Amino acid sequence: MATVGVCEDDEGIRSVLVRGLRAGGHDVLAAHDGAEALRLLGTDSAVEVVVMDVGLPDTDGRDVVQALKSAGQHAPVLFLTALGATQDKLQGFASGGDDYMVKPFDLRELLARVEILAARGTPSRGPAGGLVLDPVAHAARTATGEVLLTPTEFRMLAAITSRPGQVVRRRTVVAAAWPDGSVVAENTVDSFIRRIRTKLDSIDSPTGIETVRGVGYRVA
Repeated sequence: MATVGVCEDDEGIRSVLVRGLRAGGHDVLAAHDGAEALRLLGTDSAVEVVVMDVGLPDTDGRDVVQALKSAGQHAPVLFLTALGATQDKLQGFASGGDDYMVKPFDLRELLARVEILAARGTPSRGPAGGLVLDPVAHAARTATGEVLLTPTEFRMLAAITSRPGQVVRRRTVVAAAWPDGSVVAENTVDSFIRRIRTKLDSIDSPTGIETVRGVGYRVA
């Protein structure tokens, strides 16, 4: 069975999830908000699946997932949320989700989905070395400093750094940072990328953003 990381702020729902997963033979690490999830479910943990609430008290669960992936935690993610509109689901997938369930949910179905995700295995990919993303403060940190990002800047940066070794297409970056259906001009994306690069330079980030012309961006 798998080690499952759960992040859910509602104590009753969290208790049901923990009891159900443990009864199914899984080990569980449970967090009540985004900050605790980052501490418990980071790159050094043995987590094989993450069950993440979207509406957390301190931040958006989708931003937490992006930050976890940027830190090297690439366990598959099941988003669990009351937001059931198609645009919410699409943004969840754009933010690194692998599956999506809407509350109220059937625990038996959730357990079945967790087991399917666990069977996929966790990709072995490293973090964006030396750069830490904080989804609660919408900040980026290195050993020498910290810089605040706007929510859009944070999501763009996280979309790129959470996929090390890949060329991330512009449409993927836009889908992660703007609401579904938004029409975003290329020069707007370029302007945001320039601002992000300037902020990373200000804290001597060893991680940068490289433009792949005509395609998108990758970690430099």
